[in-house]
Order: sequence, then C-alpha cells, then structure tokens
Amino acid sequence: MKKKVEQYMKQWKMISPGDMVIAGVSGGADSVCLLVLLDMLRKEWDFSLTVVHVNHGLRGEEARRDEEFVKSFCKGLDVPCSVTRANVRKLAGEWRCSEEEAGRMVRRQAYEEAVRKYGGNRIALAHQQDDNVETFLLNAARGSRLKGLGGIYPVKGLYIRPLLCVSRREILDFLEERNLPFCTDSTNEEDEYTRNRIRHHVIPLLEREVHAGAVSHISSAMEYLREVEAYLERQEEAACRNCLVKEKGQIRLLQQPWEELEPLIGDRVLQRALVLAAGKARDIGAVHVESLGNLLRGQTGKRLSLPYSVEGVKGYGEVVLGKKQETAGRKRQESEKETVLPIKAQPQGSLRAGKLQISWRVFPRPEILEGIPKKTYTKWFDYGIIKDNISIRTRMAGDRIAVDREGHRQKLKSFFINEKIPAEERNSIPLLAEGPEILWIIGYRQGSTCQVTQETSVILEITILGGAEHGRED
Repeated sequence: MKKKVEQYMKQWKMISPGDMVIAGVSGGADSVCLLVLLDMLRKEWDFSLTVVHVNHGLRGEEARRDEEFVKSFCKGLDVPCSVTRANVRKLAGEWRCSEEEAGRMVRRQAYEEAVRKYGGNRIALAHQQDDNVETFLLNAARGSRLKGLGGIYPVKGLYIRPLLCVSRREILDFLEERNLPFCTDSTNEEDEYTRNRIRHHVIPLLEREVHAGAVSHISSAMEYLREVEAYLERQEEAACRNCLVKEKGQIRLLQQPWEELEPLIGDRVLQRALVLAAGKARDIGAVHVESLGNLLRGQTGKRLSLPYSVEGVKGYGEVVLGKKQETAGRKRQESEKETVLPIKAQPQGSLRAGKLQISWRVFPRPEILEGIPKKTYTKWFDYGIIKDNISIRTRMAGDRIAVDREGHRQKLKSFFINEKIPAEERNSIPLLAEGPEILWIIGYRQGSTCQVTQETSVILEITILGGAEHGRED
C-alpha cells in the first residue's frame, strides 16, 4: 500500500522537499495509517512533520484516552505533537450549527493555527476512498451539482489527502500486518448521523448486492467528474470575464454575451453572479438561478428579490444585482462601496477593501486569557454578540458608536468633532459596522458593544493592513 499512496502523492504533487507538513491525527485507524506512512516518507522525501490532535470535549474519558494515545504514539515516532482542546457542544450552540459542523470548524482553525505557528505549508488529512464515496452518495441524494459529485478533492489549497486512493479495508489490513494500534470512536458505531447510516448500510449493500468493487468504481467515476468540473470551471471563468462587471458594490450581468453561451455555462455564470452579489454561496439554489435567467430575458424595469437582501433590476441589455437599501433615509454620504466580511459563513479569511487588506479569524477563547491585543489596527470582538455579517464602509447618516458598557451611544459626527478630525477627512475614514452600529472607527476607537469580557467564549480577531493613512500595523 505504501507504493500506491506514494505514487498517488507524486501524481498530485502533494509534498515537495523542504515542506513542513501538519498532519491531523485523531487516533483512529485512518489517521494512524496516514501518520505512519508520512513518517516512512519524510526522510526519503526530505520534509518535516508535525501532528495536531483536537480533543472536541464530547466523549469524556474516551476523548482523553485518544489524546493520550496520540501523544504517546507521536513520541514513539519522534514526531512533534500539538493538542487543541475545545467544547464543541457549546460552540455549536453559539455558532448556531450542528456539532459535526462546529467540530470541522474547530479542527480547521487548529490546523491553520499550526501552519502559522510552525511555518507549515501543507495540511495532511486522512480521508480515504470510503469517506469519499459516502460524500458522493450524500451529495447525490441531496441533489448536488457536479462539483459536489466530485466529492473530496486530493489537493485543495494547503490541504492534501494522500489516502483517497485506498479503501478502509486496505488501511485496516496495513495496520494489522504491522500490528499497529489505533483508537475506536464509539460514536462511529451509532446511526445518529446520516453519514454513519450510509457507511453502515448503503455501502455494504452496494458491495454485497450490486458489485463487490463498488467503492473503487465510484471513486474512479468521481475522479472523472472532478476532471470535467475543472474543465467547466475554466470555461466559466472565461465567460464571466465577458458577462460580469463589478462596479460600485454591484454586479452588472450583460445580456448579449450571456445569451451566446451554452445553457450549462450560462447557468454557472448566473450562479457566480448571485454568489458575488450576496457574498455567500449557501442557500443559493437552482430556483434562484432560473429566476435570474428569466429576469435577464424579461422586460426592462422588472425587479427580483433574492437571498441575502440581494435585488436584481432589469435594465437595457443587463441586470444589475446589489443589496437593497435598509431604509430610504439611510443614504451614502459617499459612493465608496461597502465590503461585507462573511464571518458567519467563513470563520477565517481575508479580502481587500480599496487600499485596505482585511484579515479575520474566529476562534474559541483561550482558557487562560493572557491579554487582549492593544494594537491600533488589530482588535478582538465578542463573536457571540454579533448576529450577522459585518462590513467595512464609510460613514452613513445616523451612525452611532457605543461609548461605555451601559450602552450609551454617541453620534459619529459628535465623535469626529470632539476628536477635531477635519470635515474633509471624515468621509474617508473606514468603519467596521454591523448595520448602523459602529463596532470600530478604524485607527481611532473601538466601540463598547462587542468588546471581549470574561463572559466571552468565542473571539473574532480583525486585522487591517495597508493604505496611506489608515491601516498601518503597530
């Protein structure tokens, strides 16, 4: 099996000499197999290896057992091991998502934090063929498009998955031949999760009643679908350059070049336009794509309401997509666009807003809070208080900022006057806002609304870089 995995890693150019690989290891069979194989290859391929183990705090003594096992196993291999502990059940409630989703977010944060801490440039995870087939069946049952049917990709950004070429059975045989121990997660034996039901009932039925090589054959079909998706993405990119224009915080969708596209590519362009206008992909489905296509072919002046407060307006030979104004009276004092930070859909990321580079990350509050950053252009916020995505923008009529813990607010205009900020500069000062609530006058003052306290359990960190006057890191 080592040769098979090694060839697969070379095919996908997963690791190069000098790389620092962060391996996610739970202690289960798959991750132990991954760790052992990487340990075998690290000297041959000249790369460094560090393990990250995440204790989700869900299984009590069993979770502590897994943590100790991973630390001991890594010590035996002389591989550094870092442990992250989190209360996933509590975080799921605060983030308003399932425990499964919260666990994924916590793991991703732990891996990417290790990349920053240890200088890593690859994150290796232990997904294998059976996991991928489960993903395919789950996505197919839910009506997924082509990308979802391609399942888990071997390489995506920093993430690599060397075991996607082997089955669970091959992994268990590999461990048994070498008499290697591993931990068993008792929750994997339950049918509470949909994925477990597919694993325990659907896949065995396919292999027993349809074809003994069902997992391998479906996996091969998924590789082909990924190749088709990659080709279509290239066609989509070219079409978007001709059909979509970003302008003043809006997306203009041009009718004439769009009508020349094949329907398959045309639908993908509509989907891309919706996602760009909304700032999110979730909950944007086929019905919205179809409605937008009908609007584009319809009469001038027609309007269409879409998810995330996006509105489409048919003009002459185009549809303009943009956010609806919250109220008629709250107008921009300048035409600079508002840049939404999708913190609810993406717990870590970065983007540009004019001359500014904005980075953010959401992470559990450390058990021991040694101090809140006092930097002018890095601020911490209580993530649990923030109800929606926030944005970087300039001032609007009615803006206010909380000045104390009791909730007293001051008009932004009064703040500028008190600080003796020249009138000609006020409209260019960037603000971090949640609706009309100003969370941070960037470069000057953080509001009191979402400041971190002893009751904070999840922290949002935002760092601003760039610009001639605003955003110098200090």
